[in-house]
Amino acid sequence: MGGGAPRLHRRLLLLLGLCSWTAALRGNENSESLPESIPSAPGTLPHFLEEPDDSYIIKSNPIVLRCRAVPAMQIFFKCNGEWVHQNEHVSHESLDEATGLKVREVSINVTRQQVEDFHGPEDYWCQCVAWSHLGTSKSRKASVRIAYLRKNFEQDPQGKEVPIEGMIVLHCRPPEGVPAAEVEWLKNEEPIDSNLDENIDTRADHNLIIRQARLSDSGNYTCMAANIVAKRRSLSATVVVYVNGGWSSWTEWSSCNARCGRGWQKRSRTCTNPAPLNGGAFCEGMSVQKITCTSLCPVDGSWEVWSEWSVCSPECEHLRVRECAAPAPRNGGKHCEGLSQESENCTEGLCIQDVERGGDIALYSGLAAAVLAVAVLALGVTLYRRSQSEYGVDVIDSSALTGGFQTFNFKTVRQGNSLLLNSSLQPDLTVSRTYSGPICLQDPLDKELMTESSLFNPLADIKVKVQSSFMVSLGVTERAEYQGKAHPGTFPHGNHRAFGTIQARNKAMYIQNLASISTSSELRTTALFGHLGGRLVVPNTGVSLLIPHGAIPEESSWEIYLAITQKESSLEPEGPEVLLGPEVSCGPPELSVSTPFALTIPHCAHADPQHWNIHLKRRTQQGKWEEVMSVEEETTSCYCLLDPYACHILLNSFGTYALIGEPISDCAVRQLKVAVFGCLSCNSLDYNLRVYCMDNTPCAFQEVVSDERLQGGQLLEEPKLLHFKGNTCSLQISVLDVPPFLWRIKPFTACQEVPFSRVWRGSPRPLLGAFSLERFSPATTQLCCKVCVRQLQGHEQLLHIQTSVLETERENITFFAHEDSNFPAQLGPKAFKIPHSIRQRICATFDAPSAKGKDWQMLAQKNSINRNLSFFATQSSPSAVILDLWEARHQHDGDLDSLACALEEIGRTHSKVSDVAEPELEEPEFPSSRNGL
Repeated sequence: MGGGAPRLHRRLLLLLGLCSWTAALRGNENSESLPESIPSAPGTLPHFLEEPDDSYIIKSNPIVLRCRAVPAMQIFFKCNGEWVHQNEHVSHESLDEATGLKVREVSINVTRQQVEDFHGPEDYWCQCVAWSHLGTSKSRKASVRIAYLRKNFEQDPQGKEVPIEGMIVLHCRPPEGVPAAEVEWLKNEEPIDSNLDENIDTRADHNLIIRQARLSDSGNYTCMAANIVAKRRSLSATVVVYVNGGWSSWTEWSSCNARCGRGWQKRSRTCTNPAPLNGGAFCEGMSVQKITCTSLCPVDGSWEVWSEWSVCSPECEHLRVRECAAPAPRNGGKHCEGLSQESENCTEGLCIQDVERGGDIALYSGLAAAVLAVAVLALGVTLYRRSQSEYGVDVIDSSALTGGFQTFNFKTVRQGNSLLLNSSLQPDLTVSRTYSGPICLQDPLDKELMTESSLFNPLADIKVKVQSSFMVSLGVTERAEYQGKAHPGTFPHGNHRAFGTIQARNKAMYIQNLASISTSSELRTTALFGHLGGRLVVPNTGVSLLIPHGAIPEESSWEIYLAITQKESSLEPEGPEVLLGPEVSCGPPELSVSTPFALTIPHCAHADPQHWNIHLKRRTQQGKWEEVMSVEEETTSCYCLLDPYACHILLNSFGTYALIGEPISDCAVRQLKVAVFGCLSCNSLDYNLRVYCMDNTPCAFQEVVSDERLQGGQLLEEPKLLHFKGNTCSLQISVLDVPPFLWRIKPFTACQEVPFSRVWRGSPRPLLGAFSLERFSPATTQLCCKVCVRQLQGHEQLLHIQTSVLETERENITFFAHEDSNFPAQLGPKAFKIPHSIRQRICATFDAPSAKGKDWQMLAQKNSINRNLSFFATQSSPSAVILDLWEARHQHDGDLDSLACALEEIGRTHSKVSDVAEPELEEPEFPSSRNGL
């Protein structure tokens, strides 16, 4: 009890002090400042849960300042050093349930007038003072300012013209304001987000910085300033990014314009690398160069005088000849017209008696010659069998194919005789005649032409002298009907031909009008196949299926289909992989074949193993895709042969397949076809140009053409090839040289930029650029301009557009299509280029193993098949599968001459080996064998 009296005394003093302070405050409104503190006991002072914040008065709306403290018996505001009257306070008291202490909240209003009337060295301010029985606490000072934003910018952005890849800096100083205005930039009324484009920076002093200008950066730029009061727009600044023109490479020199004598030839270059854009400077220098040239004049051939008549022959005829050598034709001159030899009767009817008197002599002479011929033949056969015993069937058998496509020099006989097959009479060797050009090969399965017994005979009935001593024709009877035909010149037959080249491909293509493209929504074809096999083609797509002879069992037939998935494929490439061609299905899946069939799928890759890793994938029954093999992989399950524009695949099972490419380097090239279509819009004065960049495959082009036909589009220029690199650079499409007083194009739309990923991934919508042009007058009916498609740091193509906008005056642009487009199915022997009998001879010759390498492996090598030979080794007839692959590669050109050249080259290689081997192996036993052969 002794300590309670002082404590009670202190509480009474505090209560009396508060009462006196309250009374003084109520009695005198303009009283002096309250005491800062009252006597208090040691302990915890009031703690502010909420302090007043800095505020801005917008227009004439007052703001509210608020405080909250615990424990607090009373809270008052002090503004600018003076207490605010208690009548202006709004108080609220509550109890903190956690601590049991009283929580007091107080707020006041501050008007615009109060702030404007205050004239002090600093901003208008207010703070709270809280009391409790333990003492007082003060809050932070909160400033109150009047918010505003001036109308005029201190500095507006200025327009610029900068070269491509130059730096662009646009300055902006926003209007004065409280609080300070925040700035953002607009391009063509669209906000610019520098976080999405690393090339743009808007953080430096409200300025806009574009580090490297692109064509797409051209436009109208506006600086936008805003705070809590208002927004202000600066004047717009027009930025033009221009491109100075650069010369392209010189073209090859043209041929001499004079066919004979002195003339000139020229070469040219264009200002398109790059083309000048948006006011850029045109190239300086000459666009055309000319030089003089001299062409050799053609000299027509002329006959020499006739030779003397020959001695009268037993047939009572003599001959005379002349040559086309006075002069001989040169430099493309004409060959002599007329006969090079003449024959006539030389006895005037007295020959019959001579023949009767000389009959016995001729008979005995013939018998002696026959005996001698049989002896020589027996010796030759013996030596031949000994020299060929280690090779199996001689490769000479395969020359039956080459015989029909090489130049032959064999001796003629008197007119009216046949080729004297198996005859003892010898033809006249004094005159030779050259047979040239491709001679049709007939299938000697015809019993009248060749019997089955002679089909596999390694030796021919008669050998015909050809330019190469190795080349011997086995099909003499097939060519007898051509003995009276002579063709000037000879057919070139060197070994320099490349198999599956572009030149060979172009031979079998013809110009077809755009209107003939199919508009079918389903690219699918079917046919009934049997034991004879055949070929199935999806027209105008480059997709085909070859069923070999004997792949389907005898006395059975199957309806086989071949289909292409249009639009978007179900295959979703992973990571950097891309789809290189169409998704192709063939079936039925339950059909099993005894020998591999050949599936041809076009692709759009510039197939270089240093830059691409190409895979074949197959869709499972569950709809998932699994990898079958890599094109460069060694496997025995299937075989892939990659040509420049198509992949030929040997398979044993039907299904759905697709080619996938994984780029290894930035130099990987995807080949695109660029095409421009045009049509009138609803407004008869507007003309729309649509630019497509699609995969360089026939089926991709067909889809675009079908869609354009539905829209009334017209192909304006023959499509061109663009090599699109995987260097992540975007594609630019621009319209150039629009006639200024006849047409106009919308500003900032003459050049459009397409992101790299959209082009590289092969979008199912290959429309990459659309341009709208407007005629000034309906009388303008012709449009002449250029469309430039180029990849930054890559290839470009320039398409020259010259067309009529009137439908009645349109000129159809042609394009190329395969000659088999109207024949989707070919069944039996007519589907194959190599006659069946010739094919059997080649297989019999090369399937047998040979110690000297004259086998199917050499056949594969000469046909540019140098890898994954283990696949062919597992086949029952490797040569047959190699020939099936040849048929798939040459389905459009049927270049049998190339196959003939390969066989001839094998023969020359064999003859060199024989020359080395014969002295060691045969000379000791047959010292005269080489002379005999």
